[in-house]
Amino acid sequence: MLIDLERRHPVALLPDRTADTVAQWLREHPGVKVIARDRAQAYAEGARQGAPAATQVSDRFHLLQNLREALDQVFLMHSQVLDAVNNLVPPQPVVLSDEAATVPVPAHEIPLPAQQRAAQRQARRQTLHTQVWALHHQGWTARAIAQHVGLGLRTVQRDLRTTTFAERKRRSDLGKSVLNPYKAYVLERWNAGCHTAMRLFREIQQQGYGGSYARVAAYARRLRQAQGLAPGHRHLRQGLPRVAEPVCPPLTPRRTTWLVLRRQEKRTADEAHQLAQLRARHAEVDEAIALAQDFATLVRPRQPTQLDPWLKRATTSTLEALRRFATGLYEDYEAVKAGVTLPWSASPVEGHINRLKMLKRQMFGRACLDLLSHRFVLAPHGGQAQAACQRASSQTSAAAA
Repeated sequence: MLIDLERRHPVALLPDRTADTVAQWLREHPGVKVIARDRAQAYAEGARQGAPAATQVSDRFHLLQNLREALDQVFLMHSQVLDAVNNLVPPQPVVLSDEAATVPVPAHEIPLPAQQRAAQRQARRQTLHTQVWALHHQGWTARAIAQHVGLGLRTVQRDLRTTTFAERKRRSDLGKSVLNPYKAYVLERWNAGCHTAMRLFREIQQQGYGGSYARVAAYARRLRQAQGLAPGHRHLRQGLPRVAEPVCPPLTPRRTTWLVLRRQEKRTADEAHQLAQLRARHAEVDEAIALAQDFATLVRPRQPTQLDPWLKRATTSTLEALRRFATGLYEDYEAVKAGVTLPWSASPVEGHINRLKMLKRQMFGRACLDLLSHRFVLAPHGGQAQAACQRASSQTSAAAA
């Protein structure tokens, strides 16, 4: 989709996202001066062919998104450092509103057989990674390597990005549970003396909980473990400490990336302490955090004078993921420089993407391009929409009369 950045209105819906299609539309509509885009090569080449005089602006959100992907790779390769920091800095006791100290709920423990199976899979993937690079040094193509070792082409291409094997990325929904909205109530009832998992399960079921009893029972076992109770204990004992969820969850590669790129004034004291411990633990991790925070600082307030010094630091870094990220910025240097200089961005596109998806869902399987373009591009906007609503209201009143 193409959006007018001044009026923030859609102007065209193209049939595909190839460079030729973008270039053809730009030739048919001369006069475009600024093109804000993400970092897709097809858009860059299409803008270069169709509007060579226009200024291309690399979107700042996508620049930070590419940096996040590079940081994810760094922290995946140094996941042992994250585990060491988690062991070094145990969860701190939570202080409730009545200033009563509590013990934190322990993390979910993975059963030993599952840990052994995960270690076996990890060793197998590391062996395949070594084999992929050995075949690559012999001159094999990525497609031939994928067929030979029995991996997908994209997996082989991902392995060839770095010579260092990165551990498997953890699930994106790690830590998310259908029980999360009801944990505050469960903890309140548990601290009040209700230590029966079945009773808690039935109570939160009445509040809308749709999960299983096994999930509630597993959470109750963790609560007993936090208070030092024996498994299956249901009798209230005097002097038991109160239990609360830890305010600062353990570091994972994804959460560490989020903490690094988060604005400094929005980090809590515990989160800042975690990052400080992480930087003091490993030199390469410290370098990655410093480079990432400096890049976010120059992108967000738009400081173009800091771009060239940062690129020189990143290209000489010991971290392959950040060197590759900096190389990609050099290849798109003019657009990146314009992105950290000019106020234009591709943010209006994101809202229209949501609106387009809503229209496609409304039309189910009948969303052909012509009809979709009419509903998406020709829909009234702003004052036109208000006037149309007023006309429709008056017509309805007249018809009812």
